[in-house]
Amino acid sequence: SPDCSFTCHYRCRALVRLDCSGPPGAGDEDDGTEQALEKDTNVDEPSEWEKAELDQAQVEQRIKEYNSQINSNLFMSLNKDGSYTGFIKVQLKLVRPVSVPATKRVPSLQAGRPGPRAQGVKRRTSFYLPKGTVKHLHILSHTRASEVIDALLRKFTVVDNPRKFALFERSEKDEQVYLRKLADEEQPLRLRLLAGPSEKVLSFVLKENETGEVNWDAFTLPELHNFLRILQREEEEHVRRLRHRYARCRQKMQEAL
Repeated sequence: SPDCSFTCHYRCRALVRLDCSGPPGAGDEDDGTEQALEKDTNVDEPSEWEKAELDQAQVEQRIKEYNSQINSNLFMSLNKDGSYTGFIKVQLKLVRPVSVPATKRVPSLQAGRPGPRAQGVKRRTSFYLPKGTVKHLHILSHTRASEVIDALLRKFTVVDNPRKFALFERSEKDEQVYLRKLADEEQPLRLRLLAGPSEKVLSFVLKENETGEVNWDAFTLPELHNFLRILQREEEEHVRRLRHRYARCRQKMQEAL
């Protein structure tokens, strides 16, 4: 669609139905509101309450308090070995497309005689995950952030390298949104227990892992060509939004005159 710039696989175009009402750029301000509020805190320094060490009795008490405050059946449970299990909710906020496997069967060279093994050509297809995608995971208290990322990728059959993604904790304070990237060994369920069930105090977000310099030599030629096409589309979309913004300012000035 020229209005919402929806992107999908070319084979899926006939299956997509969108109600793209409204002029181009009508939702530009809404898209940027969350980003404008976000502020990255020190990624290596958790908050003071996150550093708290709990003994067995404190863990049991915290779990009872947590279960009494939630409005669902996503309870935490204490195990005999001192560990505990529970649910975390992760919002996926990915701006880049993800890759999923697509296997195409290769017909046998001899009709009617299948080969020794049914071979398939391993292919990848890329698509954008819908905004606001949310997934609940049932994990252990000692489940690490890196394992949560692996589990999320398996749930959505994403074949991209897990190092391309990072798990963030998100919190709201004084009308400001704070993000902190979790280290691989941090335990999200422990953070959930310490914070309580409030999503404003703590929520989890999966985003791209911005690690700095990209080693472009590690990608294949088809991947690099695909990146160039994506960058071109992003550049065209950015230019369109800028032109629309300036045109709207010009119109407001002319109306004032």
